[in-house]
Amino acid sequence: MSLDRINPAELSPATGFSHAVVATGSRMVFLAGQTALDGAGKVVGETLPEQFETALANLLSALAAAGGVPADLARVTVYAVGVAAYRTHAAELGRIWRRAAGRDYPAMAVIGVVRLWDDQALVELDGLAVLP
Repeated sequence: MSLDRINPAELSPATGFSHAVVATGSRMVFLAGQTALDGAGKVVGETLPEQFETALANLLSALAAAGGVPADLARVTVYAVGVAAYRTHAAELGRIWRRAAGRDYPAMAVIGVVRLWDDQALVELDGLAVLP
C-alpha cells in the first residue's frame, strides 16, 4: 500500500494538509464522523481544542480497530460549528494532530456547519483510509 502526497508548487503551501493524495492499496476504510463522545456517549470537553483531541482520538481508534494507522488516512473532513474559532485555534489543533497522527497529512477540508448531531459538539471528523 502506498499513499503519495502531492503538493504542486503552483498552489499555496500545504500547511497541515496535502492538496492531493494518490492511494494504492487493497482495502478502503470509510470512517464515520466522530465527535468528542466518550464511551458512555457523552460529549466531553468544553473548548474546541479539547473536543478536537477527543474526536481525533475516536477517529484513530476506529481506524486502528479496522487494522489501520494514521499514515493510512487518505482523506479527512472536519466539520466545525465555528470556522472562526477553528482558525483562531489552528496552531494548537495542528499540534494536537501531529502528536496523535504524525506529519503524513491526508487531503483535508474544513467545513462550517450550523450544528452537529449533539448540541454540545463543536467539531466532527470523518475520513477515508487505504490499507494494504
